[in-house]
Amino acid sequence: MATPAPARPHVLFTAVRRADGRTCDLLVSEGRIAAYDPAELPEGCVTVDARGALALPSPVDAHIHPDKSAWGGPWLSREPADTLRDLIEGDVRARTAFTDPVAERVGALMDRAIARGTRAMRAHVDVAPVHGLSGVHGVRAAADARKDLIDVQIVAFPQLGLLSEPGTAELMEQALSEGADVVGGLDPIGIDGDMEGQLDFVFGLAARKAVPLDIHLHDAGPAGIRQVTEIARRAVAAGMQGQVTLGHAFAVAELDGAGNESVAALLAGAGVSLVTCALGGDPVLDPARLTPHGVRLAVGSDGVRDAWTPFGDGDMIARAHLLAYRTDARTDAELAACYEAVAQGGAALLGLPASRLETGDPADFVLVAAGSLPEAVVDRPVPSMVVREGRIIAREGRLVR
Repeated sequence: MATPAPARPHVLFTAVRRADGRTCDLLVSEGRIAAYDPAELPEGCVTVDARGALALPSPVDAHIHPDKSAWGGPWLSREPADTLRDLIEGDVRARTAFTDPVAERVGALMDRAIARGTRAMRAHVDVAPVHGLSGVHGVRAAADARKDLIDVQIVAFPQLGLLSEPGTAELMEQALSEGADVVGGLDPIGIDGDMEGQLDFVFGLAARKAVPLDIHLHDAGPAGIRQVTEIARRAVAAGMQGQVTLGHAFAVAELDGAGNESVAALLAGAGVSLVTCALGGDPVLDPARLTPHGVRLAVGSDGVRDAWTPFGDGDMIARAHLLAYRTDARTDAELAACYEAVAQGGAALLGLPASRLETGDPADFVLVAAGSLPEAVVDRPVPSMVVREGRIIAREGRLVR
């Protein structure tokens, strides 16, 4: 007979600041928000003083490459790179020099992200003959060891090319039986030089395995828009509305005016989601120009301290700040929309139940020193507490073990 799971205690978080500025007591029962300012407390209820901290829904990292990260290890010096192919080849060379196991490096990065409030992540993991499935196995092991702390989806990602790298297609299919949850793609024109061929394969594989599809699309300009249009068409034709994501989508970020409105309407109608990482020198998808048209927008870290970039730290509150900075958000509504993309856009993308801090929602939230959500986006405070299913799992940026 299986051992029953231990009962989760009732917890009353006192002096919690809500988004509307009110301070109240928040009761959590069975991992969900049970009531605000309850008239009575259940037997055995534990009390935690929030000390006036602002409660925010826990953020989600919708696009991260943890298998590449050198987090927690020695400093990694980066090579000069002028093209996407230069970056890819430099990444392969750097990773051959790593001595720490994948699961150990990934685990260190996940612990950092969890301690900064991350509720879930979609991890893009390289699949290629040079790597085999070591990344998929390592990320899955790290995620399984922390399954009570974070939800992780793994994307089988053909970083070196799919059709242009013999043996990768077979590994992609194998990955879905050995820990991956999502089919990945990469610049069908820019990397493989065969839009129809790559899209035939990734849409076909996703349909056969009944899993989502998430494609990196760095290609800009008319070629990028041509791919966006074809991907949207195929999403509808395959009945995969709500299951297809485009990461980066620089070609969409470059649009304005009527062009932006037309492509946004196309994406919304096809149920194709977008993810931006608000990277330093690249075009950034702006919530203000996309979400009003019904486009689902989420946010990710992308690379974190890897061969591609010395930056990134797994902190999605800080990433909301970066998105706001890059999109010139100024009003309270614009700042709040950036956090909405990080928290709610990411949760919707990963298929998680919404956590809007309403009664009945999952008790997944962070408590931060801020008077309001816009202030938190600007100040990017370290959470004083990270709460998952009503349990405190981190305090002041450190995991509670």
